[in-house]
Amino acid sequence: MSKNTSPARGIFITFEGGEGGGKSTQVRRLAEELTVAGRDVVITREPGGTPYAEAIRKVLLSPESPGDALTEALLFAAARRDHVRALIEPALAAGKVVLCDRFTDSTRAYQGGRLPDATIEGIISLATAGLTPDLTLLLDISPEKGLARAKARSSATDAFEREGLKFHKEVRERFLELSEKEPLRFAVIDAAATEDAVAQEIHDAVFLHLGDRL
Repeated sequence: MSKNTSPARGIFITFEGGEGGGKSTQVRRLAEELTVAGRDVVITREPGGTPYAEAIRKVLLSPESPGDALTEALLFAAARRDHVRALIEPALAAGKVVLCDRFTDSTRAYQGGRLPDATIEGIISLATAGLTPDLTLLLDISPEKGLARAKARSSATDAFEREGLKFHKEVRERFLELSEKEPLRFAVIDAAATEDAVAQEIHDAVFLHLGDRL
């Protein structure tokens, strides 16, 4: 009988949170750390990650975005379906660590309150076929500070950054509610701290939750 040499399934880590929380920076820093440690790391994002999904991203974040919650959710689902099928699942099957800037919890937080939960969960289920992150790092920051950071970073704003403060406060509340419902999957990170302090907190959370697999 031949020995099974197929790689162990990889690890899927998602980064979530409101605007200006520094997700992209922290994805890069964790990827560098894990690469140095000898892991094969894939960095990706939502919406996006594949050519097809990146094309949908341009529509979703453009000034001409329809602003209709159901339309947005369906477009996100189309992009996510291709992303999962063409990039995330193959990488995990090959034993890689996948770091994703936003995933299904962003759909729950941003479209939540505007669509019934059952509708959102049904759309998510169709797009992911049940794929769930091994760990979700919620970079939590007040909307006031996060939006100020986002504005300082770039004068160009996307469709979601142009929403009012009330909308972003509700998004933050929904993210925190999600973390309370699934404390074993979520680690809430204080994104208002310095970049180095946030990176250290992420390091600690990752190795606390997944150290035996890393």
